Amino acid sequence: MSSAALLVRVLDLVGTFVFAISGAALGVERGMDLFGVLVLAFVTAVAGGIARDVLIGAVPPESIANWHNLALAVVAGLLVFRFFRLFYRLQQPVQFFDAAGLGVFAIAGTQKALDYGVNWPMAAVLGMISGIGGGMVRDVLTAQVPTVLRADIYAVAALAGALVVVAGSAIGLQPVAVGLVGIALCVFLRLMALYRGWKLPVASAKPSGSAGNLPP
Repeated sequence: MSSAALLVRVLDLVGTFVFAISGAALGVERGMDLFGVLVLAFVTAVAGGIARDVLIGAVPPESIANWHNLALAVVAGLLVFRFFRLFYRLQQPVQFFDAAGLGVFAIAGTQKALDYGVNWPMAAVLGMISGIGGGMVRDVLTAQVPTVLRADIYAVAALAGALVVVAGSAIGLQPVAVGLVGIALCVFLRLMALYRGWKLPVASAKPSGSAGNLPP
């Protein structure tokens, strides 16, 4: 197995576990029972990867083709359900683990797309989709506006990390080192959005001035 393929596999497993924690934590916060928590953990963990694999033709998707992802998601869900107070000691536990999963999946998705011969712009887009897919499904299932549709830096953070990977691949840098830099950049941007309030510009619903000054 090449170093790039090994990197993708390891990051997929790590991302599955981390995203499952974020999904399970939100399930506990919303008062779900054990089954609901486990379902939310699994869906959050695999949705982005399944979308990526289907789009690049890697079928059946890795998350379905073997049992490892399901096992990791169940273990993560059980740990959060049983020891939620320990996880809650972290400030904003859902967002923290979501930021980590976002970075890991964005980089893994980009590298896998490149391995399948996808051109670099679309590889970066597929990496972003891998990162944001699980969080979007999690938010929809818990009846809240997906984070990616708000002003917070979320998809942009994933895209930034993905662009690091495609740039490193283009100039022939070592995939593992480039992947770690991409993850670090993505997580940094996301955490700055959470803790420093970094946001993208928001369109104003109203033009400046009073309604009487509007042109006919």
